[in-house]
Amino acid sequence: MRVVRALSVIGLVMTVGAGAVACGSEEEESPYVGAGEVCGGVFAGPLEKTVETVTGATSFDRTGEKRMDRVVEALKKGHASGRSWATGYDLCVLGAEGADRRDDVKINFSIYAPQDVGDTDLRGGARMYSMGKEATAGPVGARINFECVSPQLDGSKDRPARIKGGFGNAKDRGPAPENLAANLTLAHAASLAVAEKLGCEDNGGLPKKPDLRPLP
Repeated sequence: MRVVRALSVIGLVMTVGAGAVACGSEEEESPYVGAGEVCGGVFAGPLEKTVETVTGATSFDRTGEKRMDRVVEALKKGHASGRSWATGYDLCVLGAEGADRRDDVKINFSIYAPQDVGDTDLRGGARMYSMGKEATAGPVGARINFECVSPQLDGSKDRPARIKGGFGNAKDRGPAPENLAANLTLAHAASLAVAEKLGCEDNGGLPKKPDLRPLP
């Protein structure tokens, strides 16, 4: 009888110990993610390397979920306001691990005013491209302006929503064509994702693949 009881106690101790080890082995969610997880996975796949090139980082702060939904709601609200322009929302904040928050790359979308197109500052080696209403890229960022007609945007058939998407504050790699193209590639991917989420007709004039040929 004593032997049986001793074996039972040993079995109980082993079970409790195994449970403790299992609990201790559970890893907490990392506060950092790779390039494929930022912006809700918009850049997952081949564009991950582009994100790393543009930002000069490979690990980023984990940001809140549902940012795309908040971007869409901000754009709907801005368009419905009837104002010539309206603030929007950041699709994502590319905060490199260990970097100062002032160095974050924020990909933002907003409603732009009509006069914001056609008077573009091309100093510092920036170039213009043929996408949407106007597309520009420079050494530290890129921007795409496009118009959206969608059932999700009341009155957009007669008054298309003027949407601006882009970022600045990227790693300055100089005005070489390949550097501008990398910046514009990220702006295009993010803008196309927003246009698709909004259900814009013809994706707001944005091609499935970015046109990286600068205008003369």
